[in-house]
Amino acid sequence: MNFWTKLPKPFFVLAPMEDVTDVAFRTLIAKYSDPSIPRVFYTEFTAADGLARADEAGQRKLRKKLEFDDAERPIVAQLFSANPQYMEAGATLCAELGFDGIDINMGCPADPIVKQGCGAGLIRTPDVARELIRAVKRGAPNLPVSVKTRIGYNENELEAWLPELLAEDPVVVIIHARTRKEMSSVPARWEHVARAVEIRDSLKSDALIVGNGDLQNLADAREKVNATNSDGAMLGRAVFGNPWLFSDIEEVEPNEKMRALIEHIELFQKEMTGFVNDALMKKHFKAYINGWDGAKDLRVSLMETETLTDAKKLLEAQL
Repeated sequence: MNFWTKLPKPFFVLAPMEDVTDVAFRTLIAKYSDPSIPRVFYTEFTAADGLARADEAGQRKLRKKLEFDDAERPIVAQLFSANPQYMEAGATLCAELGFDGIDINMGCPADPIVKQGCGAGLIRTPDVARELIRAVKRGAPNLPVSVKTRIGYNENELEAWLPELLAEDPVVVIIHARTRKEMSSVPARWEHVARAVEIRDSLKSDALIVGNGDLQNLADAREKVNATNSDGAMLGRAVFGNPWLFSDIEEVEPNEKMRALIEHIELFQKEMTGFVNDALMKKHFKAYINGWDGAKDLRVSLMETETLTDAKKLLEAQL
C-alpha cells in the first residue's frame, strides 16, 4: 500500500539521523506530535549488507535499529548498500517486520560509507543506484520505495542525476540541497529543490519531491515547500531537544523541557542500553537544557554525571 499518496500536502518527514533518531527518541517524538499534522518517521540508516552477513551479536544490534512502535506510523526503514542482492534481502526483511515503506540512502557523505560505494557514492554510479531501486522493489513488491540523495557529488549534477532515479519510478525522492563535497559546511540551497520539481514535471513523473536542509521548524518548512512547489519537507537537526517538532508549539517552559529529557533518558535506558554506549544520550543534554537562566550550569553538571540514572536524579532535583 502506498501511504505517501494519501498524505495531505505539505507533509513533514523526520530525517534519519545515526545515533539520534533511535526508537527511544522516535517514541517520544510520536507522543508529542499533533495528530493533525501529516508526518512520516524514518529509522536510522541500516546496513543491508550487515543484515545479510553479520554474526548473531551484529544482527542483534542492527535489528534494534529496525524496531518501532505503531505510534510512529507511517514509518519507513532506511537501508544502505551497493549490493543489489543484499538490498533485496534487506527489503524483504523490512516488509516482514511490518514497515510502511523502504528508503535507499544515496546521500550520506561520510567517508566510510562512500568508500563502500554506498550513500552519496552512488551518485557516481547511477547504474548501480538504479539496480538498487529495482532490488528493493523485488524484495518488497508491496511497499513504496523512496530515495534520499543530494544534488551531486562534487558539484551540482541534478540535471543528469535526478532523471536516472526517476526512470526507476520511486514514489518519493528526497533532495538534500547540497553536494556530497559540501557536507553541511554551506547553507542548503533550496532553489535546487525547486529545480528538482521542474525536472520531475518535465519528465511527467508521479514521484513526490521532498526538500531537506537547514530547516528550523515547521513554519520554516512550510515556507520552503511553498516557495519551491515541493510536496513536503524533511527535518533533521530541528528535532534536537524538541520532541514537540511536529506540534507547532513555539515555546516550551524549562520545567517541561526537563521532564521531557527525563522521559527521553528513561526510554533510552529501556530501549537502547546494552545496544549502544549510554554516553550517546549526552549529546541531547545541550539541546534540551538551553535558553534560560541557570541552564548552562545545569548542563555542565549533567555532562559530568557518570550514569544516566545520576543524570535523571539531577534533573528531578530541579523540578
